[in-house]
Amino acid sequence: MTMTHADPPDLDVDVAILGAGTGGMAAYREASKYTDRIALIDGGPLGTTCARVGCMPSKLLIAAAEARHRAQDVEGFGLIGGTIGVDGRAVMRRVREERDRFVGFVLEAVEGFGDAHLIRQYARFEDERTLVLDDGRRVRAGAVVIATGSRPSVPKPFEVAGDRLIVNDDVFDWQDLPESVAVFGAGVIGLELGQALHRLGVRTHLFGRSGSVGPLSDPDVRARARQIFAAQMPVSWNADTKIGRDGDAVTVAWTDDDGSGEARFDYLLAATGRRANVDSLSLENTSLTLDAHGVPEYDPLSMRCGDSAIFIAGDASADLPLLHEAADEGRLAGENAARFPETYRRARRTVLGIAFSDPQIAMAGESHAELSARGAAFEIGEVGFEDQGRARVMRVNSGLLRVYAERDTGRLLGAEMIGPAAEHLGHLLAWTIDGRLTVSEALRRPFYHPVIEEGLRTALRTLNARLGFDANPPARCIDCGPGG
Repeated sequence: MTMTHADPPDLDVDVAILGAGTGGMAAYREASKYTDRIALIDGGPLGTTCARVGCMPSKLLIAAAEARHRAQDVEGFGLIGGTIGVDGRAVMRRVREERDRFVGFVLEAVEGFGDAHLIRQYARFEDERTLVLDDGRRVRAGAVVIATGSRPSVPKPFEVAGDRLIVNDDVFDWQDLPESVAVFGAGVIGLELGQALHRLGVRTHLFGRSGSVGPLSDPDVRARARQIFAAQMPVSWNADTKIGRDGDAVTVAWTDDDGSGEARFDYLLAATGRRANVDSLSLENTSLTLDAHGVPEYDPLSMRCGDSAIFIAGDASADLPLLHEAADEGRLAGENAARFPETYRRARRTVLGIAFSDPQIAMAGESHAELSARGAAFEIGEVGFEDQGRARVMRVNSGLLRVYAERDTGRLLGAEMIGPAAEHLGHLLAWTIDGRLTVSEALRRPFYHPVIEEGLRTALRTLNARLGFDANPPARCIDCGPGG
């Protein structure tokens, strides 16, 4: 190509990273340990999905909702309660201000990478080692990391809602709370936002499909979760719906297991999953094998796509859309890209997932569905929290925890739960599973009294008895109820 004074200079780097979110930033930091010839390419808004529109702003909204809910629930302790009003503008102002503070920290980190490395452009593949930027420049790379994140997926039938159709990203820019919202999707995002809005006084109806509840796959835990949430707010777990538009309102007519209904809402919130941002990368110009969703097939232990010099990390991989997983994948992809063609495979951490609903949901290790799918020989122990001592004391006594262990060895394999302090129980279980402890070994660890963790001990004792490794488990506390 003939160079003229108007042609932008091409770039030649060891590693090109597409996306400056959590996965891309982790890849950059890791690759920087091996080379300074790096291009971090991102033409979109910086600040990470977690800080801008995910983990942090959603937890800010949930925190306000939980504070109101607890304040309205004092009569059960013999206290005199009252109506707790909601200043929607003040609630959303705090959400935005604190969200912007978290985003600011991320922006400071990205700006610290330096102008020489950060390229504020979008890019697409010309071939497996050549990227074309929006301004026409080419970036030739020894290896490429795809860390382009994801975006909300909105089914086409929802488009009839027009400008009243929103996704979770839009919620956190609200200036005030609306009067009503129809939430479609009973996954983690739908559960968290739907329950929070309901508790903040927004008339809310949650619509799901196929009876699913968040990430739960254990049929008993899922059934208990459906009962708990249905007692708290209007929800249709398996709804056939017809969506329309009437003036400034969205209309929803539905039939479900409990009958039928019709209502008008200010907004339709689509919380129906996310899709990887890979469709604009011109992956057809590579040799990569793509799955049914257009995502490159890759080795999760190296993040390498096939036999290519292309790696993938974070939500772009459409596997585990969790911040800590994106960071782990980014580090692995960044190091392998920088060391290419020398690459290695690394065992991944034990899976841990949490939904910040109330009660919380947690998954640790292998799920019930995963164990069943691979034909694992496993036993199950469980505990309900209705009579668990500490949970009753705090009036948070609802939920179910089920733990799974290998039948031959007694090694703990996984757990699913809905219940109080699930975020903490989930960590304990994930660490135990990661340490490859047996149920008997876990029971030798100390348990204080009275704590919610005693409920976990009950489940482990039940499981150990079913495994036959401990025919006479230690007697439970005699004064803290059957769950203690």
